[in-house]
Amino acid sequence: MTLYILALIIAFAISTISMPIIIKISKKRNLFDRIDDRKVHTGQISRLGGIGITIGFSIALAILYFSGLFSTIQQNIWYLLGAGLCISAMGIIDDLKALSAKLKLLIQVIAAILVLIGGFKFTGIAISSVFYLNFSIFSYIITFFWIIGVTNSYNLIDGIDGLCGGIASFASLTFAFIFFKSDNTAAIFICLSLASAILGFLLFNWPLPKAKIFMGDGGSQFLGFVLAVLPLLSSKGSMPTISLPYAIAVLMIPIFDTIAAIWRRLREKKRIDSPDRFHIHHKLMLLGFSSRSTMVILYLLQAIICIFLASAYWLGGYISVFILLADYLTGVLFFAIIHIGKNQALKTDNQEA
Repeated sequence: MTLYILALIIAFAISTISMPIIIKISKKRNLFDRIDDRKVHTGQISRLGGIGITIGFSIALAILYFSGLFSTIQQNIWYLLGAGLCISAMGIIDDLKALSAKLKLLIQVIAAILVLIGGFKFTGIAISSVFYLNFSIFSYIITFFWIIGVTNSYNLIDGIDGLCGGIASFASLTFAFIFFKSDNTAAIFICLSLASAILGFLLFNWPLPKAKIFMGDGGSQFLGFVLAVLPLLSSKGSMPTISLPYAIAVLMIPIFDTIAAIWRRLREKKRIDSPDRFHIHHKLMLLGFSSRSTMVILYLLQAIICIFLASAYWLGGYISVFILLADYLTGVLFFAIIHIGKNQALKTDNQEA
């Protein structure tokens, strides 16, 4: 157990120590975040914080692997690590020199296939002991699109200081709690390693008073990819501990925001990957909230979602179904209210103009 705790400390320490180094190198080489229609910040800030998160998490995973902890895991962790490094490298290169959407999608496809080969997949939909639907041959297809979708959703939500890293931390800790309930020690420490690496980054990214570094695509896509894969972990001889409905609930904020963005762009006959300023954090800011207040509001929403989900998983049975439905309803109502408020704010602004 001492070695497991050491892995968490090292993940945090490497992430924390790397940030000032990355900031210094970025200043020397003029490696700053580019401004586009999706960003709300100004000024020259490094966008390479994802490097520290990736290295911290990867070294922690290597320590846990050589400690023998992963002998109880059904999946091959090296496929997760290798695919995650591919995603991170692609994001970092994209941060330095914009890559084409087709090339980025190709790398995401390769990474998704790698983890599928490594044994990571949903086998069906299970809601407590009440309902189960086997995916059968469709398990690979469903898992593939799940990984691609969640990877990109975390990239889209990364729009204000501390937001992507914060909600990713909540999600990772919630997955750890669920694995604790199922007594999957290896999966617990994988989740905690990710949360530790993120925390080291957040020390420099929280807007208190101002973010000193961003995670960039190399961080946001890496987090999205790893969080998409975490629910697929299982002990040897068993199905994934975290079923698809629960996984969607935990990652609800970026997933719902992405669905809304796709629908918005299709409705307006724009490219799906075209940037705009109508993501959930943009809408909250249109309602008059500061970026810091917006972050706090979305943190609170994520915390409520995670508490609901953890309670549902802990209690089980039919009450789990009702709590899970309440979780989804909470998310839907929040997004609907903010959307209506945004439309009213824009209407008011147009009338005043």
